[in-house]
Amino acid sequence: MISRHWKGVAKREEAEHYVAHLKRDTFPKLASLPGFVRASILRREVANGIEFQVVSVWDSLHAIKAFAGVDAEAAVVPPVAQAMMVEFDRRAAHYEVAHNFEPK
Repeated sequence: MISRHWKGVAKREEAEHYVAHLKRDTFPKLASLPGFVRASILRREVANGIEFQVVSVWDSLHAIKAFAGVDAEAAVVPPVAQAMMVEFDRRAAHYEVAHNFEPK
């Protein structure tokens, strides 16, 4: 499995709109793609806004390419989301999941 990480800083007044955008638009589209497993939204306050880290988990790099295109590390940030941002990563980072721990 591959974990995809991307960060962006939203304008403070746009932070809740950005979360709503992910839940309403982005995540349903991801859920329709073969190989998508799950996604999380992490947030924290920073000096220039609200920083979000979006972490998605995929079965393979091949599955990520169905979402991001041939350049799997290219960030996928639609114009509507870009308008909410102060700054954002142009590239995503991918990590092979070495282990998942879930207490019983």
